[in-house]
Amino acid sequence: MIATKTALGLVEFSNIAQGIAATDIMVKAAPVELVQSLSLCPGKFVTLVAGSTSAVKTSVTAGTGCMPTCTIDSLILPNVHPGVIPALAGATRLVLDGQALGIIETFSVAAALRAADTAAKKGQVVLGDIRLARGMGGKALVLIIGNVSAVQAAVQAGEESVSDGFLVSTALLTAPAQALLEKVL
Repeated sequence: MIATKTALGLVEFSNIAQGIAATDIMVKAAPVELVQSLSLCPGKFVTLVAGSTSAVKTSVTAGTGCMPTCTIDSLILPNVHPGVIPALAGATRLVLDGQALGIIETFSVAAALRAADTAAKKGQVVLGDIRLARGMGGKALVLIIGNVSAVQAAVQAGEESVSDGFLVSTALLTAPAQALLEKVL
């Protein structure tokens, strides 16, 4: 991540048309990079921006302010962990190699990003993947890899960072089969 892009911001909208309109306002409101902007199941729209903390705050405030009735959730992560953006892009190679796998499942994309950032900052773990609601009924998933105690602490920290009502479930697989990674994940 470029040094000036230390923050990540997200707005999750309940409808696609208004989400697209709000995204246009968000990228015009401040000098941010549009990281992702996509429609998700079930008819939601998510916009993710990166930049300086002040630019991201301005952008997210513009997005939530112009469409308050269709904003589901929003998030500003100052000093985002450097593993978050590669995990969002699917750029992290998932190799278990005898390590544990932690899973955090949430009802919102913002909750998953908050959990992923918190978990990654907790200890010596790798964010394996952050899946944003596509084909999951609007839910999101965070995969965390590392030694058992580090993954357990990271999952617990991520779970605690999720707002009430947005956590679906967590799991810790201490010795998952490589076939699981290849066929399921």
